[in-house]
Amino acid sequence: MGEVGDASTGGQAAESAVELGGYRQELKRTLGSFQVFAISFAFISVAVGVFSTYDDVLRNAGPVGIWLWVFAAVGQILVALVVAQFAARIPLSGSSYQWASRLTNPKIGWGFGWLTFCYLAIAVVAVDNALASQAFMPLAGIKPDEDTARLITLVVLLVQALLAVASTRIVSMINASAVGLELVLVVVITIALIIAVAITGNGAVDNLTSRGITENAPGYFAVGGGLMVAMIAGLATLVGFDAAANLAEEAKDPFRTVPRAIVGSVAAAGLLGLVFLISLTVAIDDVPRISRSGSPVAAIMRDQLGPAMERTLLVAITFAFFGAGMVIMAACSRIVFAMARDARFPAHRLMRRVDPRTHTPVPATILIFVVGVALMVALPGAALLELITASTILPAIIYGSTIVLYLAVRRRLGRKKGAFDLGRFELPVAIGALVWSVVALFVLVVPAAAFVPVVIVVGLLLAGGLFLLLLLIFDREALETEPGDVSVFTH
Repeated sequence: MGEVGDASTGGQAAESAVELGGYRQELKRTLGSFQVFAISFAFISVAVGVFSTYDDVLRNAGPVGIWLWVFAAVGQILVALVVAQFAARIPLSGSSYQWASRLTNPKIGWGFGWLTFCYLAIAVVAVDNALASQAFMPLAGIKPDEDTARLITLVVLLVQALLAVASTRIVSMINASAVGLELVLVVVITIALIIAVAITGNGAVDNLTSRGITENAPGYFAVGGGLMVAMIAGLATLVGFDAAANLAEEAKDPFRTVPRAIVGSVAAAGLLGLVFLISLTVAIDDVPRISRSGSPVAAIMRDQLGPAMERTLLVAITFAFFGAGMVIMAACSRIVFAMARDARFPAHRLMRRVDPRTHTPVPATILIFVVGVALMVALPGAALLELITASTILPAIIYGSTIVLYLAVRRRLGRKKGAFDLGRFELPVAIGALVWSVVALFVLVVPAAAFVPVVIVVGLLLAGGLFLLLLLIFDREALETEPGDVSVFTH
């Protein structure tokens, strides 16, 4: 009875926080603890991340490059701990947009919201296009073809939008199933690979310290060199853990479930990913051949466990991709909804609408679908790839800015009994997270190949600045007032 009482009390407090924040509770609270965790974990999707980036590690740093995952995991956990501090105190849809708006001013909050919207809108397309080209088409025996991949991507976007509009509960059920399957599959594959290597002898522990095909590569240890570039695998994978905060108004007892999901998803993904990478690397029987393979993970599976297991992996990866894309779409629609109900997003009167039957922000979700369709139809292959690459820089900027925000306002943040709290460790954790964020951003922007993506990010920032200027000229009041009682979130 105690747990039920606590959950009820947490739910009432969450409803109160929404109302004191100046809003009506329009979104339906249907997400339990595991479902909230699954949202953040699905966005990260360690199986998808390893599947998509392992080839870059082998080609740029060799098998030994997998150990850079450890640095990325530890650093991102520090960032997650800081993000969780905000999530435990301001459980409103919009995450960093809300935090910055209410603790500094709406103009700064708008900047957070714009960057998050850009990142998530691009990420939906990136994930779904990867689903089509890297998982579904190989699984279905379809030859590589960009036009076919784009058509499949459009179909996937449509299905995800329909499900996201229909019900948050449906999204969470599909997502939780995808996460459960991913967890089981990664563990089973890891054990199976270790057993296969032990029985057949095809593989070597020495791979863990091998530079592989990069043995004589020039500039390996240089700034922007192969070793540094390999760290991007961890940085590109262990992101999006704050997705749970974007759906905080749909979570039960968000003061506790959302922060735990944020930190727990990164910790679980970091550990699981490392174990998976180690087992894959040990199972390589021909490092040069696997390194040059278009899909090293699938090739290793085929060599060690046979074609049937490879197809099983592709099925699970397809499902994981789909769940991740759907979660990103839902999170992005909540950012749009949160900004629109404050009159700070284009067509805000339409974008703030919530369907009274499904309790989902239908117009905002449709907008994400339309943006995805526009990107897929309008951008040629090279431009789309550069845009997707640019999207890996955006979360580093968002997280770094969030940490700076936290250090600036932490003394003003209120404390809620029973909510997630770092206590006396908050300052050293925040400083460590800030140092790591600077390192992560440096790693992402220094390589020569990052020049065009950096230009794209600058362009997105300028576009956001232009719209902010228009708001200041034509609707200044929207950026000068904050709905609700701000003091409820501060001392």
